[in-house]
Amino acid sequence: MNFTEKEIFGAALIGFDMIDGPFLKWKKEYNKVSESINLNDFAMNFYLAFRGGNSSVKKPRAILYDKFYIVAFPKDLELCCLFMKPQNVENNIKQLDKIASRIIIEMDTEEDQNSKTKDSDEDTIEEIKRLIPNLLNGTEMSTPELRRYFKLSNSQIWKVMADLENSLMIKRAGKKGRAIFWIAT
Repeated sequence: MNFTEKEIFGAALIGFDMIDGPFLKWKKEYNKVSESINLNDFAMNFYLAFRGGNSSVKKPRAILYDKFYIVAFPKDLELCCLFMKPQNVENNIKQLDKIASRIIIEMDTEEDQNSKTKDSDEDTIEEIKRLIPNLLNGTEMSTPELRRYFKLSNSQIWKVMADLENSLMIKRAGKKGRAIFWIAT
């Protein structure tokens, strides 16, 4: 990151009191900037943004706002913040906006495709639930036979059979070895 000392328009030290929490320990303005912020109001927000959370979680080193950015340097429980006026950031933000827009479109397309696949899988399962009682009408079939017949995994066929049994559309007709046999009710 390239910057000049002229970009720094202020500095602040945010302390931490075990009872009252973060507080503004001192501040200094190097250049009067019309968009400067009230550090007393934002001391808690800055402290939490840079120091909050779990110690194993990555924390930011800088936060970019519309008119300024803050770079923070922690020392013990204190936090030294440098308030800086960015130069030539608008062009970079516009370029990043274009990239983000492309990513959003790509993710929406991917999400739509996943949604259609999920919907078609659910429709297929519902169709199988409709067909099994008709197939078992007057006929006994085992769970492995039904699984192979509909090309379902073991967990999928058991979910379907449990749902059908709970809705009283099929019942257990018997057991041979480990295989359960089913018949329509």
